[in-house]
Amino acid sequence: MDIQRLISMANQIGDFYESYPDQNQAQQDIAGHLNKFWALPMRKQIAQYVNEQGGKGLHQQVQTAVKSYLQV
Repeated sequence: MDIQRLISMANQIGDFYESYPDQNQAQQDIAGHLNKFWALPMRKQIAQYVNEQGGKGLHQQVQTAVKSYLQV
């Protein structure tokens, strides 16, 4: 899948959780959503992007969620 599409989709999820008062819980919930609804190849691709490109263009909460909680 096109990485820009994945970034856009991930940022929509990050935007949804942005207002959560507990940011650690928000990060866990973001990763939980990705783990539950994204196929493994999509999760691997976004994790690789964060690791190799620093997650440029990704919502900060999504970057942290991918680094800390994503299952790949």
